[in-house]
Amino acid sequence: MALSGNVINFLFGRPLASSEERGEHIGPLAGIPIFGLDALSSAAYGPEAALTLLIPLGLAGVRYIVPVSVAIIALLAIVYFSYRQTIEAYPHGGGSYTVATENLGDGAGLLAAAALMIDYILTAAVGISAGVGALISAVPALQPHTLELCLGVLVILTLVNMRGVHDTGLVFMIPTYLFTGTLLVVIAVGTFHALQGHPQAVTPLPHLPIASATLSIWLLLKVFSSGCTAMTGVEAVSNGVMAFRDPTRKNAKIALTIIIVLLTILLLGIALLCRAYGVGATDPNGAHYESVLSMLTRAVMGHGWFYYLTIGSVLLVLALSANTAFADFPRLTRAIALNNYLPHVFLLRGRRLLYSWGIYVLVALTALLLIIFRGVTDRLIPLYAVGAFLAFTLSQAGMVMHWKRQGGAPLRMFVNGLGAFATGITVLVVLVAKFVQGAWVTALLVAGMIVVMHTVKRHYTRVNRDTALDRPILPAEVVEPIVILPVDRWSRITEKALSFALSMSNDIRCLHVQVSEEEDDICKVWEEKVAEPLRAAGKCVPKLEILQSPFRYVLQPVVDYVLAVEQQSDIRKICVLVPELVVLHWWENLLHNRRADLLKVILLLRGNRRIIVINIPWYLERD
Repeated sequence: MALSGNVINFLFGRPLASSEERGEHIGPLAGIPIFGLDALSSAAYGPEAALTLLIPLGLAGVRYIVPVSVAIIALLAIVYFSYRQTIEAYPHGGGSYTVATENLGDGAGLLAAAALMIDYILTAAVGISAGVGALISAVPALQPHTLELCLGVLVILTLVNMRGVHDTGLVFMIPTYLFTGTLLVVIAVGTFHALQGHPQAVTPLPHLPIASATLSIWLLLKVFSSGCTAMTGVEAVSNGVMAFRDPTRKNAKIALTIIIVLLTILLLGIALLCRAYGVGATDPNGAHYESVLSMLTRAVMGHGWFYYLTIGSVLLVLALSANTAFADFPRLTRAIALNNYLPHVFLLRGRRLLYSWGIYVLVALTALLLIIFRGVTDRLIPLYAVGAFLAFTLSQAGMVMHWKRQGGAPLRMFVNGLGAFATGITVLVVLVAKFVQGAWVTALLVAGMIVVMHTVKRHYTRVNRDTALDRPILPAEVVEPIVILPVDRWSRITEKALSFALSMSNDIRCLHVQVSEEEDDICKVWEEKVAEPLRAAGKCVPKLEILQSPFRYVLQPVVDYVLAVEQQSDIRKICVLVPELVVLHWWENLLHNRRADLLKVILLLRGNRRIIVINIPWYLERD
């Protein structure tokens, strides 16, 4: 036991007391890798997703990446200022669900909740798949092991996150800052050369294809919607404000600001350098596919050690970008469970002060997606932006109503209103542009998730209604119960159950089911072992009733008797004692009938509130 405990402590860290929660809070620098990894890593695939749709335009298509990126950055700035206000108004972790619920009603809140949960699950699955996919593109020999690698990364992420927020931030600091640092160097060096004239690629780049299409408004909207995947994850900080140390508002805002500034520089820098160096996307399904960041890094820095360092950091961060989902999904499910729309198990905190069940469910669903798609989840990327921007829109619309209820704050209402309008238009654009590619799946999943949450809510409402009591206890109802004890034979197990029954009531009815016509000596044994000793001691003698069962049923006569007694009694409780042998090893259960378990299940299903089932265990001792 001590060894297993040491192993668990090594893997997950020692258990934390509730009083140690303050030590788990983090600062802005640790908050960036925890809550910003998804947003920052999107710079590796957001611009490429947009450039891929521009391939038919050839060299001319590369020129449009700059205005498209500027439009995305403008939208990012609007969302940034909106979420700063959300952090200010909801320092205990607002997020889209809380803001929408409190200001727009339960329906809007559930819509935001469903969209965010699906978005986080996709974030985890696609992030891991993208990282492993990038690794396989560098080492093609690993392709047969794609699924195993994805599940291995998922296990590592789970182990790290189960150690708590503080340890997770420390672990992910190095890859996060290495990723941003190397890309910033590439952007700085490339920009320096671009400002000096027409930069030349250090290593040759693939020739862009000849234009085979012309630009249209519809194509431009599709490019914009694909590029908007670069904004997924920016809501994470507002969901996890409580994870920051005091002053929470200030530290959360600092973390959000750094994340947005870094993401803005990365998106704009990549767009400008792609145009300056003539870097366009290659066909993802082609034989000579190479990522945009790989080509850009080669063009600016060459194919030396820095190239491998940069691409290595990109691969690592892509695989670890799922960490944002691990940070926010448990907090989101907790907030929903507080309103009874998800099982209350999501409210429980584990050994490291985490909402562990949220992590368990996220891991299970992510593993399921990876297994279904065999670790290749490219087809899930079009589903990405719908959930994120739907949550953006509901959150900002909710903030408009929040400021209105607070007495009116024109500037703040304008900022959030602009955010709601801009992200709302984006939702429509993304939904229409990506509908055939898979956005319809997101819409279907959101609707299904809302139905599930309403079902959970109805259950808890019914439980609360049926169990609520606003009166004091009635002494007239405090009476001895009728105790019913099934008896197979006279044994230590029966003796223990009968002793307990005698301590409960004077109305005890022992039942013996006779299944054969052969003479049964239970009555003789009962008189000798039970009745006579109890009479001598001046105690009440339990009544032994023999139930005939010509068809050899054992449980049905007992159940029928219990239900008949319940119908004939007044307000008295019916206590059914179920003796049960508890063996030492699981396989020993195969050597005994499990009628006791089945009897409990039947009584629980067919009984009512006045029937109480009590288990009387007899533990088998070691030799």
